[in-house]
Amino acid sequence: MQLAVKGKQVDVGDALRTHIEETLPDSIGKYFDNTTDVTVTIAKDGHKFTVDIQAHVSKRVLVQGRGAAGDAYGAFEEAAEHVLKRLRRHKRRLRDHKQKMSTAEAVPALQYILEAERGGDEEPADDAPPAEPIIVAEMPTEVESMTVGEATMRLDLGGLPALLFRNSKHGGLNMVYQRSDGNYGWVDPKLLTGGGGAGAD
Repeated sequence: MQLAVKGKQVDVGDALRTHIEETLPDSIGKYFDNTTDVTVTIAKDGHKFTVDIQAHVSKRVLVQGRGAAGDAYGAFEEAAEHVLKRLRRHKRRLRDHKQKMSTAEAVPALQYILEAERGGDEEPADDAPPAEPIIVAEMPTEVESMTVGEATMRLDLGGLPALLFRNSKHGGLNMVYQRSDGNYGWVDPKLLTGGGGAGAD
């Protein structure tokens, strides 16, 4: 496992770095022994420390955890517990998922980051064309083929708001997402014939 400990506008002391290097690999190794790389980022925001952990437990599976506390040690422990809790919850399914991934298909795609709209009270002129979002970054990615169960597992492991995937049952694009009530949403477009809407045969 490759472990990188980084400070974001904060100096990471030797004692904290050593503590992370001595505890995190063993903790993750209890649940998943093929972790490829882990990045721990420590930042300070006002009087609070935040710690983000990103662990690739395989080539395509990312587990993330975040912690915040008044001290860096407390923030790290909270972030580590988030990661370990997710690994505990999905330990058995992760092992099965890993075996399937070697034969799973993935479609190359492009991922874009769009600039957030800037606040302003001025209304555009009535004859002004609609503003298109500004692309600030473009990255290659993949849309993987998996079951809905595997997609929700990946969503939870990564702490992601949404995940686009190809449904392995029919090959179509699907999306799962985190709902505000704690449940998951699942979008599975249906190709309807006859233009009769949802009730069409």
